[in-house]
Order: sequence, then structure tokens, then C-alpha cells
Amino acid sequence: MKIKGTIYLTLFFCICTKLIFAQKTDYSNVPGVVVDHSPVSSGLYLGSPSICILPDGNYVASHDFFGPKGTENQEAITHVFKSTDKGKTWNRIAEIKGQFWSKLFVHRKNIYILGTWKQYGNAIIRKSTDGGVTWTNPTNSANGLLLEGQYHCAPNPVIEHNGRLWRAMEDAMGPIRGWGKMFGSFMMSVPVNADLLDAKNWTFSNSVRYDSTYLNGNFGGWLEGNAVVSPSGGIVNVLRAAYTVNGDEKAAIIKISNDGKQATFNPDKDFIAFPGGSKKFTIRYDKKTKLYWTLSNYVPEKFKGKNFERTRNTQALCSSSDLRNWEVKSIILQHQDMDKHGFQYLDWQFEGKDIIALSRTAYDDAEGGAHNQHDANFITFHRIEDFRKLER
Repeated sequence: MKIKGTIYLTLFFCICTKLIFAQKTDYSNVPGVVVDHSPVSSGLYLGSPSICILPDGNYVASHDFFGPKGTENQEAITHVFKSTDKGKTWNRIAEIKGQFWSKLFVHRKNIYILGTWKQYGNAIIRKSTDGGVTWTNPTNSANGLLLEGQYHCAPNPVIEHNGRLWRAMEDAMGPIRGWGKMFGSFMMSVPVNADLLDAKNWTFSNSVRYDSTYLNGNFGGWLEGNAVVSPSGGIVNVLRAAYTVNGDEKAAIIKISNDGKQATFNPDKDFIAFPGGSKKFTIRYDKKTKLYWTLSNYVPEKFKGKNFERTRNTQALCSSSDLRNWEVKSIILQHQDMDKHGFQYLDWQFEGKDIIALSRTAYDDAEGGAHNQHDANFITFHRIEDFRKLER
């Protein structure tokens, strides 16, 4: 009887454990496909979602960690995932120590990841020749250490144009300290046939500094820029602007010289109205429609009135023919609560008729949800089918 009782007790605990585990891992109410989850009790929040499509059609994604128990101020951690079934399931394939705010991209059949070593750390790039499983280590300027100092960025596009790769970044070494004010926007570029790990092959423009007089004294800074080919054929940097006045959000357009060395800005002409412009967005050009497209944290009328920069409960698909005038085409993701729900920092790619996207998502879980809308507890994958036909 004692043995039988022990067996029954063991089975009871096994069943309970399975039920508890199932409850904790039930993501059926979370929009999209869950790539990763970190409950609020971990003290680790999920950030910097990035996604790329490999030449064989498989997907590789990444994200980093921040928060009260994070190591982003010493040596940031990034996790890398792979999907072989078009985003339906994901498996972690690598952990990179010393990688933050980073963008994955494919070049000449290899994968690269470009960002910083830590929060406001050196600018670095790594290379993987085995699909993202192993990565080079940027120990010096010959193998991935591009810039020493304090730098900032987000998973924004690396694009190819006129024989070069282009990527926007910010330094965080401005004379006026404080978030936003200390950022200087610049563009980096490299010949497509060069060794991307060798710093001497890269060109860096001047940094365009914060100016407190911009936007009638309401300018808070710029960051997380997009390298984009303008309608006239030149490279520009379209940035998030830390500005919201009377529900009006702005972005900024900084012009880059053809050689990549000079960045210039005209405050009278180059601030533009942009839906969701006070938060991170990604812009890509679609040759089929001849339109620029973005996914952004647009704020619908019914959600206006609170902190626009932290209103991230809506993701909208928007388009423009000229980079300056933007139209909201469709609401892609939305939750009625603004305080603990957010779909933000979407990185995305065109894939045929669809857009595939990775989101830093704050949403409900078994522990009561995210810390707040900013401190996300999920990374989620989303497919926007037949995006060119979507209308509001």
C-alpha cells in the first residue's frame, strides 16, 4: 500500500506539474506566433526584435534583454532563433554575449548582425557563415569593432544602393547630456565587395547634433534612423523625432552626400508629419507599388490624450509616394489598453505578397502581463497577408 500510495502521489504531482506548465505556456490569446517569452518576475524585458530571410527561404530572428536583472550596461545578451516553416514555429540556435540594439541582415549569402556591444557601447558587427549558429567575435578593428565610444541604434534597415551598404546610427556623446539631447545622427556605409568586419572599409558621416531651437523649442532629439533611397535617388536618413505637440507627431529627414561623408539638415523643410513618428519605425521601398511602406505606432483619435511616446497599443501599416506625405492604410495590431499592452519596434521584410514582421510585444500572460507597455514580455512573429490590398 505504501508503494502504491507513493506511485499515486508521484502521478498526482506529475499531473499538477504538467497542468501548471501548460497554463504558463498557453499563448493562444497572444496575437501572432510567440518566438520568446520572459515573465515580469524574471526582471528581464525583451527588446530589439530583428528578422531576416535566408537565401534558402528560412527565417532568422533575434532579440536582446534589458531590465532590472539585465546585463545591458556591462555585456548585453542577444538570442538568435530560426524558423524552417515560414514562422509557424521557432527554435533558439544561439546566444551572443556582447550584442545590443542590433539588426540582422543577409549579404553575399552570409548573415551579419550590426549594433552595439552594450547600452551606449562600441559599435560592432559580427558575421555568421552557418546560418546564425556561430558568430565572429569583434575583438579589434580588423574583425568587427567599428567604432569605440558611446553609440546608439535600433534594428533598422541595412540597404544596398550605388555599390554600397548603408546603415543609420547615432552617437551618444553630444555636449548636452540626457536622453535624446545627447544623440548625434550619422550615416555609415561600406562598399558591397569589401570585408564588412574591417573598420577601415567603412565611411562615417559627420554627426548632426541636437538643437534646442528646433520646432519652436519643442524638439526632444532624434534617433533610430532609417537609411532610405529618396525619390531623387540619393540616400537620406528618416528618423524618429522626440516631439509631440497637440497630437502632432514628427519625423526628420537628414540628407546624406553621395560619398556618405556629409550629413545635412534643414529644420525649416525637413521635419515632416509622420503617424507614430515619436516612436521607432522601419521604412522600406516597394518597387511593385512604387511606394514607401512603414509599420508604426500610429495613435488613433480615440487613444489621444496621454503620453504619445508611450502610446504603443496600435500598429498601423502606412505608405507614402514621396517620403514626406504619409497615409494610414490599415490597422494591423491593436489592444484597447494603453498601459500594459504594446506592439512596438517592429522589424519587417517583404516576402512576395506578404510582409513578415517581428514585434516587441507587451501582453497578457499567466503572471498578470507585462510590467508596462514599454517593458515587453514577448517577442512575436506576424504575417500581414496581401498587404498591398489592405485598406482601413
